Amino acid sequence: MSEIQESRAGWPLYEVFVRGKRGLNHVHVGSLHAADDRMALTHARDLYTRRNEGVSIWVVRSAHIAASTRDEKDPFFEPSADKVYRHPTFYDIPDDVPHI
Repeated sequence: MSEIQESRAGWPLYEVFVRGKRGLNHVHVGSLHAADDRMALTHARDLYTRRNEGVSIWVVRSAHIAASTRDEKDPFFEPSADKVYRHPTFYDIPDDVPHI
């Protein structure tokens, strides 16, 4: 584990995601250190939902997140460009259909 991912107390770093009352998706709101998953949830609730702005919280250890790098941007996402059937250009979306 890198020095950034572990605090001086040896607690792992967690990433916090909150779903708002009106939101559909969990949104990354910040990071915190905690001794275990339960403590991370409790601290995330206390830090990031003080004004009752959330209905669901996810905490994930930073060390468990796999992500693409900035250098991989073009080669990593290039295969999706040749699949035009994935783009919503072949049909009309009705105005009364939300969240598409």
